[in-house]
Amino acid sequence: MNGKGSNDKMAHRIAMLGFGVVGQGFVEILIRKGKMLQEKYQLDTKIVAVSDIKKGALYHPNGLDLEKLLTIVSETGSLEGYPEEPGLIRNLDSFETITNTNAHTIIEATYTDVKTGQPAINHCRYAFEHQKNVIMTNKGPVALAYEELISLAERNGVRWGFEGSVMSGSPTLTMPNVSLAGNEITEIKGILNGTTNYILTQMEKGVSYEDALKEAQALGYAEADPTSDVEGYDSLYKILILTKVVMGLPLTWESIDRQGIPHITLEDIEQARRENKRWKLVAKVKANGKEVIASVKPEKLPINDPLANISGANNAITYECDLLGPVTVVGAGAGKIETGYSLLIDLLNIHRTLEKASLSKAI
Repeated sequence: MNGKGSNDKMAHRIAMLGFGVVGQGFVEILIRKGKMLQEKYQLDTKIVAVSDIKKGALYHPNGLDLEKLLTIVSETGSLEGYPEEPGLIRNLDSFETITNTNAHTIIEATYTDVKTGQPAINHCRYAFEHQKNVIMTNKGPVALAYEELISLAERNGVRWGFEGSVMSGSPTLTMPNVSLAGNEITEIKGILNGTTNYILTQMEKGVSYEDALKEAQALGYAEADPTSDVEGYDSLYKILILTKVVMGLPLTWESIDRQGIPHITLEDIEQARRENKRWKLVAKVKANGKEVIASVKPEKLPINDPLANISGANNAITYECDLLGPVTVVGAGAGKIETGYSLLIDLLNIHRTLEKASLSKAI
């Protein structure tokens, strides 16, 4: 499936805001899995628009050629080389892409300031007000404006998907509300940041904090400015999302006790080893009656704790369920295809909802 030649009336039309690593990973999945998605799930997709503040913007109501998109961006870093054809429109900004295209669903994959949630929060507002679904991996809007945005989506009869905002494509938000339905989840704790987990894993091998951080940056796990990861802000926003979405409890980021890992030394690592424990940056929230207690901080975990054995850049979450006991999900916390897959999860869920609605009307 390259975005051309399928039935326009049946296709689910998508506009993408941002075409970086995550967006390109999603398009790679559509190319690879297109036939299977059509045959197994009756999901036919068209990418009709891409708008990226650095790479440029394209819109064609009949769909863009996905293989050409990836090839041109890979070779030039820009969308400008996409060939001209009748009906092609260039240079729409993000808000024009939302309103002036025939997309059913907006994929929001822009670079977003986690402190303000912008521009993604405004993109969501604009899309919902124009009766368009939104799928995203951005943490900011879910952490900072969840109540407002979910209400706005519901009032406008559209869907908002954000599975990838915690642990990429691992089903950390879908699973509790589906597979664990009926349980009361009283506590959530997890390793929610791959960078810090990689650093602590390397320190167990005798690598200093400074050298382990440099390795993480070289491997692409950490940004040039690693503050958000190593000081615990990334994990803070993720536990905030889990609290609101999974537990349905109110929580503000200011109320979360946050500590990072830069003060952890090799001596601390060795002391934990002698105690048969491991240091991990643990994010957790617990409901204690009407009180909600949340924190992000380094902890020495007993070696038999499932989270103690999560190594490298992997992530994990343990849900404490009243009926099932502790349930732990382990998976990748980042990655081009893994995070792109989270967009596919949300798209399939929207597609299934629309199919059910159509069936209900037919009956």
